[in-house]
Amino acid sequence: MHTLLLAAQLTSPVQVFSLLLWLAGIGHFCVLIASFQVPSRLNWKADLAKLEPFNRKLMWVHGGFAVLTIISFGVLTLALHTELLRGDPAALGLAAFIAIYWTARIVVDFAYYEHDDWPRGRGFVVGHILLTLLFIFLAATYAALVIWRVLLS
Repeated sequence: MHTLLLAAQLTSPVQVFSLLLWLAGIGHFCVLIASFQVPSRLNWKADLAKLEPFNRKLMWVHGGFAVLTIISFGVLTLALHTELLRGDPAALGLAAFIAIYWTARIVVDFAYYEHDDWPRGRGFVVGHILLTLLFIFLAATYAALVIWRVLLS
């Protein structure tokens, strides 16, 4: 019943995109929940210990920048919610960049990673599927927002 009431309230593109942006902003923090589990679940301590010190530090720095980027996407989506909905040029530029970022992440997943590269086990398979669906949702939300505001408005 609650779902039907919510659907009845989403009568305009602004209302739909408003909800999608709130969910996308929160979605970035869900990605981080998974990201913070990666070092322990994938045994990075042992694997990265095999690298030279500079390469090990480089991996941690790159991982840190990825986390900072995702935090920024979530914070900026929530903080610039109105500007994104309004279609302000800078906000749309941000939305386009976020759409490209997540689309590239999906392409890398399917075109570069090998199925055999992924860790085994039901938890990893379910986690991979859920994260991929979240990446698709994020890419589609921001791309649709840009298309709606640039091409359809």
